[in-house]
Amino acid sequence: MTRTYAELLREARSEIREVSPAEADALRQRGGIALIDVREASEWDQGYIPGATHISKSYLEQQVEAAVPDRGTPVVLYCAGGVRSLFAGQTLAAMGYSDVVSMSGGFQAWKGHGLPWTQPVVLTDTQKTRYSRHLLIPEVGSAGQAKLLESKVLLIGAGGLGSPAALYLAAAGVGTIGIIDFDVVDLSNLQRQVVHTSDRIGEKKVESARKTLTALNPDVAVIGHEEMLVADNVERIIAGYDVILDGTDTFETRYILNDAAVAAGIPVVHASVFRFEGQLTTFVPYEGPCYRCLYPTPPPPELAPGCSVAGVLGVVPGIMGLLQANEVLKLLLGIGETLAGRLLLFDALETEFTELRLRRDPECPVCSDRAREAREAGSPLAIAATGGVFTLGGSR
Repeated sequence: MTRTYAELLREARSEIREVSPAEADALRQRGGIALIDVREASEWDQGYIPGATHISKSYLEQQVEAAVPDRGTPVVLYCAGGVRSLFAGQTLAAMGYSDVVSMSGGFQAWKGHGLPWTQPVVLTDTQKTRYSRHLLIPEVGSAGQAKLLESKVLLIGAGGLGSPAALYLAAAGVGTIGIIDFDVVDLSNLQRQVVHTSDRIGEKKVESARKTLTALNPDVAVIGHEEMLVADNVERIIAGYDVILDGTDTFETRYILNDAAVAAGIPVVHASVFRFEGQLTTFVPYEGPCYRCLYPTPPPPELAPGCSVAGVLGVVPGIMGLLQANEVLKLLLGIGETLAGRLLLFDALETEFTELRLRRDPECPVCSDRAREAREAGSPLAIAATGGVFTLGGSR
């Protein structure tokens, strides 16, 4: 049976309940709903409602299940004028979503009522093409990509872990990547440190990494720190970064980094490797344990030899470095579940992952409630580290 547009619209209105912009705003502020903008990308770029997820109507069936996996979640749809959202509501109802409403009048009515809206950072045409696969993901989209471009990540080391992580963070469009490394490229590095090349042997690793990353993505600014991370410079170096990726290979540096990062409130994504094994966790200050909770004291050197002594299968730091990059992106975008409070163990020979639960040490000298209160009260706590002392609230 042939039906006119007017008949289809009447049918949609009879099936999908409409709410006013004021009612939609009340639902938005109450929380617990999925607010979905079904306009085209060019319309979204002109402004959107804070908290909305953009899924254009033409991609709704493909992408809504990832954005709203629970079909019982209340969904508020809006478009420009309130018509496309009605038809989109019919689509969701047919897919089994049980609580779907459409905002009458659409985004135009929302602005007309003086309700809050956001002007997104507009990506260039080149950026839209470069990051097109990110833009298709509701959890990232143009807003998430803009957030990545504005983010700053510090890599401690441009070696086996830092190399693969740096490549993928740069490819993802993390706008500023800091790299601290005082070493030069050696032939023995190239089995696993994939950010470097044979023609750069003898060159500073920071400069070698800069060349590779800027060639890969000119959107990325690479800040080099050609120095060793020590207690005297750690506060200066980590200041201003959103996340730190720990690719160090000494316990001394890990303790210094941990203590300063907790004091600064900066998350650290940590990984380490040994022959065929790797381990990974994320230290988010006060949301889980810190490095000192996991290792109160360093093990004897003979029980924790470095790669130059024990060796490592080249792909293992590659796997762990990419997992670190994944954790960094989740932290920057505020999506998914991080490894805070969890330790992921990887066995390359068995291709097996094992997860251990971690807890904060209530007596930890760095992240315990007592240490936090002392720091907030302006009473620095000196924490002994192998080869030096970092003082919370200052260094010496």
